[in-house]
Amino acid sequence: MSLDHRLPDELEELRRTVEAFAHDVVAPKIGEYYEQHAFPYEIVQEMGRMGLFGLPFPEEYGGMGGDYLALGIALEELARVDSSVAITLEAGVSLGAMPVYHFGTEEQKREWLPKLCSGEMLGAFGLTEPDGGSDAGATRTTAVRDGGDWVINGSKCFITNSGTDITGLVTVTAVTGRKDDGSPLISSIIVPSGTPGFTVGAPYSKVGWSASDTRELSFSDVRVPAANLLGEEGRGYAQFLRILDEGRIAIAALATGLAQGCVDESVRYAKERHAFGRAIGSNQAIQFKLADMEMRAHTSRLAWRDAASRLVHGEPFKKEAALAKLYSSEIAVDNAREATQIHGGYGFMNEYPVARMWRDAKILEIGEGTSEVQRMLIARELGVV
Repeated sequence: MSLDHRLPDELEELRRTVEAFAHDVVAPKIGEYYEQHAFPYEIVQEMGRMGLFGLPFPEEYGGMGGDYLALGIALEELARVDSSVAITLEAGVSLGAMPVYHFGTEEQKREWLPKLCSGEMLGAFGLTEPDGGSDAGATRTTAVRDGGDWVINGSKCFITNSGTDITGLVTVTAVTGRKDDGSPLISSIIVPSGTPGFTVGAPYSKVGWSASDTRELSFSDVRVPAANLLGEEGRGYAQFLRILDEGRIAIAALATGLAQGCVDESVRYAKERHAFGRAIGSNQAIQFKLADMEMRAHTSRLAWRDAASRLVHGEPFKKEAALAKLYSSEIAVDNAREATQIHGGYGFMNEYPVARMWRDAKILEIGEGTSEVQRMLIARELGVV
């Protein structure tokens, strides 16, 4: 497979459209949302009208008929301006709607996907638990059959898009039995918002992503119909591994956008800011920082697009997704640090976008698989383990 860096006309048109939306609509408003830790409903609604939540889904379910490359392009352009808006889209698609699309019955797809694709509704993915962290197999939440229902008990943490006014469902992983060797059978179950016993906690006070929704969830004798099982019973672990593999490509695209946004803002500032009688961009120390930042963003873009291309063409992509997620998240942190340094004291002021980018970058090395987990996956794919 050869990788052509040039985008087809339709994807370049999408890129330009989202770029314009990010600069004209998101940029003027997002700072206020961020400072108030408020969810940007108006922006999300506009993204829904643009069809961004339906990008990788077939038209028969209300989607745009695109693919993961199209989603990644949209995420990168949004994250060049703001990561809270970008992660809302990423989680809504990769974690909220994609499990239903991949593993749902035809009835489940037709019930949930049209609203998820339109942005009228957001979905969430309830995987992480307080005592689990990276050990997703240590799930303690349980679901027990009682007649025609599943009865769910347990808790989840750090769940994106789980408590907004437009959240419609959370797909929850739960232990539904035991194998012969005593290991857990983990299944995925759709829990609609508002189900009795399903409690959504208050929004977390976060270092970054302050305009996105992240909460803790608890389940106390939550009853949902047996038909809400997503896919086969006991296949939940394999399902969320597939979802995370794909999601890492999306996070890599988002991280690339943040890294490129740091370049954009720093180049602009280096031209405008004068010290000792000249623009600071005329100093070689600043030029070298900018060159390194651009090099990292460019390489990161090639990495995530390579992984996305392999996914779209039905080729193995697990290693490439881990490589892209690992590299892009770490260089996003590097670029955010350097952008703040270039801005000097102003980089520490929240009125400047790089301050927001600096605060948003660190979580990229943690969420949807830590850097340590990515290295473990890469080594495993190399045959070391």
